[in-house]
Amino acid sequence: MQFEIKKFREYFPIINDKLIYFDNASTTQKPTSVIESINSFYLKSNANVHRGTYQIAEDATYQYENARKTIAKFINAKDNEIIFTKSTTESINLIAYSLGLNFFKKGDEILITEMEHHSNIIPWQMISKKFNLTLKFIPLNNNGELDLSNLSNLITKNTKLISITHMSNVLGTVNPIDEIISIANKKNILTLIDAAQSISHIPIDVKKLKCDFFVFSGHKIMGPTGVGILYGRSEILNNMEPFLGGGHMINDVNMDSFTYNSVPFKFEAGTPNIAQAIGLSEAINFYNQFNFDQMHNYLDSLYKYLIEILISIPNIKLYSNNMHNGPVISFTIENLHAYDIAKLLDTYNICLRAGHHCAQPILNKYDLESINRVSLYYYNTFEEIDLLKKSLLKIIKILS
Repeated sequence: MQFEIKKFREYFPIINDKLIYFDNASTTQKPTSVIESINSFYLKSNANVHRGTYQIAEDATYQYENARKTIAKFINAKDNEIIFTKSTTESINLIAYSLGLNFFKKGDEILITEMEHHSNIIPWQMISKKFNLTLKFIPLNNNGELDLSNLSNLITKNTKLISITHMSNVLGTVNPIDEIISIANKKNILTLIDAAQSISHIPIDVKKLKCDFFVFSGHKIMGPTGVGILYGRSEILNNMEPFLGGGHMINDVNMDSFTYNSVPFKFEAGTPNIAQAIGLSEAINFYNQFNFDQMHNYLDSLYKYLIEILISIPNIKLYSNNMHNGPVISFTIENLHAYDIAKLLDTYNICLRAGHHCAQPILNKYDLESINRVSLYYYNTFEEIDLLKKSLLKIIKILS
């Protein structure tokens, strides 16, 4: 059977023949069932979790903790290894600062890459400065891939953590995380995988991966904004210090001391994003309704067609058009500014991103200030790509 694209599009109220949405690496659209699950919580069960003994409070707690179970099962983790945050960004910051409190020592080294989103660069720069650590980078080669030829020299006895994106949000490059995790594990180095871009496109089993941390955002997989996921191995989480204090993350408090709650609750201070967690759970249930191979094969064909179409446009340059990449492609057109292209595409109801995409080191590598990006999802169509080409050719004529 083939993926039923027409039927799939009908689940998304914002998707129609007039709107062409190509900014899915930024955020994905939401199916009706996700929107309704959030509305239903506020209409029927709105109460705080883990606090009240009245019925709607117990209903809210059940839905929230059931969401945790759904997410844990999705990536093959234990329930208590799933921490709710507000985003991938917050998840990485939580790990960085918590490890800074009682794990990292002066002179320790953290290894990341030149391919990272700012969310996986700035937290490490901040804690490196605060705790006197050394931050090192795996370089990017001219093909838009990581240059691992010198990895053995970048890793030293002082390397304590490797934090790496699974899929680039600018280039679509899928990194060999299995290989890197394997090397790290042999040297007792912690690993963190930023899966913000890959979570919708690559099946994940954290037990098989054997990573220590794995993070993503709900809105990248048809869930709501405002909810992120931090997976951490329970034995590591148990020994980490939380960096946020407040309600529910404690067992006992008196005037001069306190004791922590158990994992994962010691990392979830205050009232959590309850409705968003429930919405993410529904997004995963929705995602699981469909045959992954059918969806993946459809999107892979769409991505290859996109490359063929873009290559046919005069004076265009593609950045990392590897056929095995994720469904993200960035481009420039000679003598045209990325923002002008994006703004004019908007007049044709085509939504795509222009800018540095919160990944300035990548653009610096190519000596660019801004770039256009097309990022596909399962509701995009071949006809939309044809309209993109038609519109780009008009824009080139207008601006030339």
